[in-house]
Amino acid sequence: MKKKTQVIDQLALPLLIIFSFLLFACHNGIDQQHAIGSAATAEAIALNEPEPIQTIPLERRLIKEGTISFETNDLSETAKLIGQAIKKYNAYIASETENNYSESLSRTIVVRVNAKQFDAFIGDVAKGVNHFETKNIQVKDVTEEFVDIQARLKTKKELEQRYRTLLQRAAKVTEILEIEKQLAEVRAEIESVEGRLRYLANQSTYSTLSITYYKAVPKQIAFGQKFKQGLSNGWQNFVWFTVGLINIWPFLLLMVIAMFFARRWWRKRKTRQRMDASTN
Repeated sequence: MKKKTQVIDQLALPLLIIFSFLLFACHNGIDQQHAIGSAATAEAIALNEPEPIQTIPLERRLIKEGTISFETNDLSETAKLIGQAIKKYNAYIASETENNYSESLSRTIVVRVNAKQFDAFIGDVAKGVNHFETKNIQVKDVTEEFVDIQARLKTKKELEQRYRTLLQRAAKVTEILEIEKQLAEVRAEIESVEGRLRYLANQSTYSTLSITYYKAVPKQIAFGQKFKQGLSNGWQNFVWFTVGLINIWPFLLLMVIAMFFARRWWRKRKTRQRMDASTN
């Protein structure tokens, strides 16, 4: 009996080790299955999730317009400075006017310059200017309108293409005429939209700046200019009066002839009256 007990004790330790090993292996397998299941679930969730929408950055369309006016001591020097700035920034003159007032001489130049160089151009033009009589800069964002017009244009062109496809398949004259009518209307709308799109593109690519600079005229010089202007106006009025008389010379000639015969008749009448009075 004692020997049997010893045998059982000797077998108990190996059996306990084997049982512990099996228990550990089962627990580890369950954990691996749970991990695999979790990974598969996460992958499935990731596949079912919608892909993030990639937003394409829009190019902002800004229309810049400005007006500046200032006084200068030398009109020629200021004109030279503005001309150098125009050449430097590859701008161009849209319009140019010159006014000769009694108290000042002024010039106004409207310049179109690349929108990205608008601020730098103003800085070069305003060199040496201590005070602006007027400085007004306006910026209008037309990005939304520009994108909307592009979308409308794309839709109109797709509609035009569908009409052209239907026109190729049309067999009846009435169908052809109706499709051509619709096609002409769509083409007119496309040209109108394209015109607006070109205008916005041009206005946002090139900014507009109106520059007015003037030089004050002393009062003595102003009086001399008024006197000179009065002489000039009097001469011009005399010339126009002479031209007017030349234009109506036939009527003047008729009036002279009529007056000549009327005076002659009047003299004859007076002579007859005198003769009759002396006879009586």
